[in-house]
Amino acid sequence: MNPQEAEKRIAQLSKEINYHNNLYYQESNPEISDFEFDKLLEELIQLETAFPDLLDPDSPSQRVGGTITKEFQTVEHETRMLSLGNTYSQEELVAFDERVVKGLGHSNFEYFCEMKFDGVAISLVYENGRFVRAVTRGDGYRGDDVTANVRTIRNIPLHIKGDDIPAKFEVRGEIFLPLKEFLKINAEREEAGDALLANPRNAASGTLKMQDSSVVAKRRLNCYFYQLLGDEIGVQTHSEAISLIEKWGFNVSQTYRKVENIQEVIQYIEDWKEKRFTLPVDTDGVVLKVNNYDQREELGFTAKNPRWAIAYKYKAESAESELLSITYQVGRTGAITPVANLSPVSLAGTTVKRASLHNANEIERLDLHEGDFVFVEKGGEIIPKITAVNPEKRKEGAKPIAYITHCPECGSELERKESEAKHYCPNSESCPPQVLGRIEHFVHKRAMDIDSMGTERIRALIDQGFIGNYADIYDLEGRKEELLGLEMSQDQYETEGDGLLYITFEKALFALTEQISFKQIHDFLLEKAELPLPETLKAFQEQIRIWKKKVPSNVGMVEYLINHLKDHNLPKLEDYVPVAVVLEILLGRRVEFERILEASKTEGTVHGILLKLNLDLSPEITDRIKKLKANTFQDGVISNMMEGIAASKNQPFEKVLFALGIRNIGENTAQLLARHFVRIERIQEATSEQLLDVNGVGETLVTSIQDFFANEENLTIINRLKSHGLKFEIEQNESSQMGDQLAGKRILASGKLEHFKRDEIKDTIIAHGGQYISAVSKNLDFIIEGAEMGPSKREKAVKLGIPLISEKEFLKMINE
Repeated sequence: MNPQEAEKRIAQLSKEINYHNNLYYQESNPEISDFEFDKLLEELIQLETAFPDLLDPDSPSQRVGGTITKEFQTVEHETRMLSLGNTYSQEELVAFDERVVKGLGHSNFEYFCEMKFDGVAISLVYENGRFVRAVTRGDGYRGDDVTANVRTIRNIPLHIKGDDIPAKFEVRGEIFLPLKEFLKINAEREEAGDALLANPRNAASGTLKMQDSSVVAKRRLNCYFYQLLGDEIGVQTHSEAISLIEKWGFNVSQTYRKVENIQEVIQYIEDWKEKRFTLPVDTDGVVLKVNNYDQREELGFTAKNPRWAIAYKYKAESAESELLSITYQVGRTGAITPVANLSPVSLAGTTVKRASLHNANEIERLDLHEGDFVFVEKGGEIIPKITAVNPEKRKEGAKPIAYITHCPECGSELERKESEAKHYCPNSESCPPQVLGRIEHFVHKRAMDIDSMGTERIRALIDQGFIGNYADIYDLEGRKEELLGLEMSQDQYETEGDGLLYITFEKALFALTEQISFKQIHDFLLEKAELPLPETLKAFQEQIRIWKKKVPSNVGMVEYLINHLKDHNLPKLEDYVPVAVVLEILLGRRVEFERILEASKTEGTVHGILLKLNLDLSPEITDRIKKLKANTFQDGVISNMMEGIAASKNQPFEKVLFALGIRNIGENTAQLLARHFVRIERIQEATSEQLLDVNGVGETLVTSIQDFFANEENLTIINRLKSHGLKFEIEQNESSQMGDQLAGKRILASGKLEHFKRDEIKDTIIAHGGQYISAVSKNLDFIIEGAEMGPSKREKAVKLGIPLISEKEFLKMINE
């Protein structure tokens, strides 16, 4: 592609990306997938890299981040960022209105109503139409400069174009993490075994303070703007200012309304009471402001708040529900979290069936008993919480909830440190969720790079006893035949407190019926989400009659399910039914129910239960049971896994060392240790002093390394990995390529380099014995200064006295 063609394509891509950004952020109506969007952006970045002269400062590619900010500078606000007084009733609103009338001496004024969004207040400054600074609210007088991170938010204009743009102006708004993005991030964190983010507001606040702006860019923050400030903005009312910032391309929530009097304010509040739950961000109230700026000035301020504005807070919604049971989840670190399973109840626009109980202290504080009726609230938290018990409805003889004493995943006795609220499973060696975390790290792209082993497959292999540590992965090469038919997903299962296996309601109905699609069942259950289980089953029988699908047989099977659930009276789990009950119906009298029940307490899948029962089943029953199972390992999946496992044996020593998951050893440290000691035996045998001689190794890391090698199990695993052909020393040809000209040096490259791309300079430094550092700090030995090095980085380097050398000087240093 020549420069003219590239320029044309860059313009086309920029226009297309900006169009899709607008659809996603302003319209909430995307036309393409995230993957397709990323491909467009990737192409744009490639072209701009190939033709750097064509890079526009306002290009969408400048949103991807990459700046590292170790410390956020404190900046004083030119105009104080005020907080508002709160009110909780119509009477208080009327009293506020009376104070405004009294202050102005008449009632000839308007109010401007806006939703109060639960985000992070931000101030953006523009000079000559360009975005120059973003500062958080802080204490109202001064806040933190988060410009690099805010630049990554795709719906914030970097350059305002048009007539009569003031030389300098400020816009204020609320940065938030959209609910769907929050849920997506939490789903990914849950899959990885990480602690869940508490709520979108905290997540947005934490994201804004992340040091790496490229990570911020991936979080898809959004912003609603609600204020314009400046000396010469040429407007007299707030409504005119809002129209102006909308015209300039700022994202303003289309929920505002200009009203004539306090009665219309109250009507606005009522209109949004339920409708607010459809918005992409949490709202906890309404802000009303006097519209006219001159009237605002006349009213003035109290010591804390403006007299011309106030916030009305909606009361947090609460509902009553029956406690059906409690399940206990085990995190990757072994932390136990109890979850209350509730009869379905409508709350804040959604149907709630579960609530977090946090820990044993919370259960004790609430004085929870079996079958209690509880009050559930959904405030700022996405996950509902139980706020109290209704003692008047407590059943006679109800037993207090006894917190579990053993891990529901592996049976180990739980531990609880004196200073901590949570219980922990100490069995880090073989407890499935903890094993999962270690193996996920081992197969990660930056470690052994076995991309055919995703979380779902790893979890299935752990749960079904195929792998318990990362050395077991290489034993799978001799067990291909055994893998065929194993269930791959655990998402359809849940385990009750005593270890009893449950399966989703929709899967159970799908297996028990014929000629009814899974989607039909799924859609029916969504429609009946608020009904208790027995009523749902009766309604499903009626629906079968309407569909006219094998009515006698299907209605009869559902009747079996109703009766068997009654007869066995097992603990209830909303949306799930005991696997043992469903299998009893499908297997008929081929096996005693007690045998099925016992197997379902020790096995984690239908496949595992059937293997344990070892039954000879007819093709018809086998086909029915297949419908009950999740997706299974098939030939193609197994072949891909085996290829990935075989290829991983070619990973170099530093990757293997990183993959072992020794606490506090990151990629850079693994490279330094591998290159310094050459073989793993030398790391194992090294004294504290020898380890401390390695640049970047401190006392904490020394302890981690020594603890790891003191564990006999770890040494056994390393020996097994060696026997499978993994590399535990730097190969001779790799060693001969290494220079030591940069030995012990900590180096950063900044700006555009002529001879190296970002990854190439990093690899070159490491290959010559140096350590690449990603941010300016006093520990650097020097910085390679490229073209267009950031002025703030340069200023900081000079202040710290860090030498700056040219790319030419660096090449001389490494004899190139």
